[in-house]
Amino acid sequence: MSRDLEQPIAERVREAAAQATPLAIVGGGSKEWYGRTPVGERLDLAGHAGILNYEPSELVIRARAGTPLAEIVAVLAENGQRLPFDPPAFGASATLGGSIACGLSGPSRPYAGSARDHVLGARIVNGQGEVLEFGGQVMKNVAGYDVSRLMAGALGSLGVLLDVSLKVLPRPACELTLAKECTAGNAIAAMNAWAGRPLPISAAAFDGIRLVMRLAGAETAVHSAAVRLGGEAMADGERFWTELREHRHGYFAGEMPLWRLAVPGPTPPIDLPGKWLIEWGGGQRWLRGELDPVHIRAAAQSAGGHATLFRGGDRNGPVFHPLVPAMLALQRRLKQAFDPAGILNPGRLYPEL
Repeated sequence: MSRDLEQPIAERVREAAAQATPLAIVGGGSKEWYGRTPVGERLDLAGHAGILNYEPSELVIRARAGTPLAEIVAVLAENGQRLPFDPPAFGASATLGGSIACGLSGPSRPYAGSARDHVLGARIVNGQGEVLEFGGQVMKNVAGYDVSRLMAGALGSLGVLLDVSLKVLPRPACELTLAKECTAGNAIAAMNAWAGRPLPISAAAFDGIRLVMRLAGAETAVHSAAVRLGGEAMADGERFWTELREHRHGYFAGEMPLWRLAVPGPTPPIDLPGKWLIEWGGGQRWLRGELDPVHIRAAAQSAGGHATLFRGGDRNGPVFHPLVPAMLALQRRLKQAFDPAGILNPGRLYPEL
């Protein structure tokens, strides 16, 4: 159902700024666990919904932040299109705004780009209750790109998303998933060797036993690549990628803390105990176990990456990888510019912000 709550949202933020009242911004609540523990009065955006503009021939969709992600996906599918960054929903209540605010991308991320890469424009309410617009609604409009893309992954700390314009792509004509048993080291080497070749790979992961690859594109190109790569075709390939994206794969079961390590793809297996799952051609590594956060972050940093306590563990302590002083100073200046009273999701990213 389409509803425009822009003015009530802006008024609520203005009142909160005047009273220095922190606001905890929530969409559908499907990712409320992500980041540090929310602080402040709840500002619910789920009712601010509706697709505002969608012209399939233009490959652009614009919708209000509270629009259900499932609605966006369904409308695009009806027209043979998709969100290229394959965002995880983590629940039926997921919204478009929550997906962009969290900045999360699915298995296709290394091959099609991240959520941030596909943001064309955004309208927000800043921390003073002002409605601001950045970017555009066409792919060749570059004005304000950097500002609108700042909202991806900011967890609402820089502004309350009102609506977002996104680039979309046609669905591939053919998809095929292959699997072969191998070791983690061999899987990483193979994924990175293939990344440098003209192969129609749209996802690659190692689940602890198998290297699983998804090919997507023209039917002749897909089947030709399958012959070159080898492995057995998976009859339930689409289900595998859906369960991996939504963390319904058996690896994610249980209550142990879940860490996400982002490292260069060719990085060899990291010497830390626990259960591992490798995605994004080696660039995203999931680790489950009761481990010392200091050791995990040190290992990620020594590999040239960073580590996030993605789920579980202490949500009141450090969750995201600590910022170096220069980056923290930059983040503080951004926060001051967009939210001078510090009322928008304070501390959700870092205690200092």
